[in-house]
Amino acid sequence: MARAIFDYTKIVLKKVSFDADLFLKELEKAVNRLLPFEIEELRIWLLEFTVNKPELYSCLAVIKNN
Repeated sequence: MARAIFDYTKIVLKKVSFDADLFLKELEKAVNRLLPFEIEELRIWLLEFTVNKPELYSCLAVIKNN
């Protein structure tokens, strides 16, 4: 079940990546819902996902603070 939440989180983040504010809100929700090892996995995924999206770099601070 937990894996489904992680996968769903990635889908949502991909869909809202056009808007940095919305992306940040969804990322904050994800950090509150996911388990610690999933947050680490999400951090790795985000680093790869945002390589060509400089407008989302500031949102990564949410994940680095945890």
